[in-house]
Amino acid sequence: MNQTHSRETVFHDHWAEAASVQKTRVRESFEAPTALEVKYILHELGSLNGLRILDAGAGLGEASVYFALQGAKVVATDLSPAMAEFQQKLAEYHGVKISSHVGPAENLDLEGQFDIVYAANLIHHLTDKAAFMSAAHRLLAPGGRFVSWDPVRYNPAIYIYRNVANKVRTTDERPLGIGDLHLLQGFFPKSHCKFFWLLSQALFIKYFAFDRTHPNDVRYWKKIYEETPATLKWWRPLAWLDQRILLRLPAVRWLAWNVVFIGRKP
Repeated sequence: MNQTHSRETVFHDHWAEAASVQKTRVRESFEAPTALEVKYILHELGSLNGLRILDAGAGLGEASVYFALQGAKVVATDLSPAMAEFQQKLAEYHGVKISSHVGPAENLDLEGQFDIVYAANLIHHLTDKAAFMSAAHRLLAPGGRFVSWDPVRYNPAIYIYRNVANKVRTTDERPLGIGDLHLLQGFFPKSHCKFFWLLSQALFIKYFAFDRTHPNDVRYWKKIYEETPATLKWWRPLAWLDQRILLRLPAVRWLAWNVVFIGRKP
């Protein structure tokens, strides 16, 4: 295990050990009004019932458990043994079964093939993105789909946030750039990208400036799932402007917070 993997393992072990199964939001992570990326992904994927899904870098396992609740057969992987243990507890709490494996995403030592390889907020952590993409491509069945979403490096706000929220992220993270997207497209020429969160990032400003919630105390990207339609009346026009106008502009979309990539194996 290299030094980066060691640091990532320690960080995510501590995160898992401090997490609560009862407080981990599974359905909200996919169904809350602010779950913009995954709602789009679910729309693109359609029914998951009976599909074989590999959740790479599964973390606490919200996606793995949600997919299992939709009838999918799920294998979750993570570098952190504590995360893998938490995934099993979370699955048991929600009455489903998933398989958890421990190991680096760059070396997915698994057998069989999958209909979907899902990588949420994973690629920007990796030391060897090409090795992971090669493994993901190998594990996909013909016609299978690769799905990922990660932060984009060109948004100035992301650097401010990362400097302030220095205790809830690892030092080795590198948000994706244009070259990284080209790498993904090299493995999946039949693919498309969609960008999310520009003006709608005002929600994070609200948390910091008005709610006085420090990002080292509460992970903003988890807090957003606590929002309801009633609390988001002021925010919805910003999200509408993002998706209907601003993030459709080629030059502007690279200023978004996150990008979704969906590719299909021939």
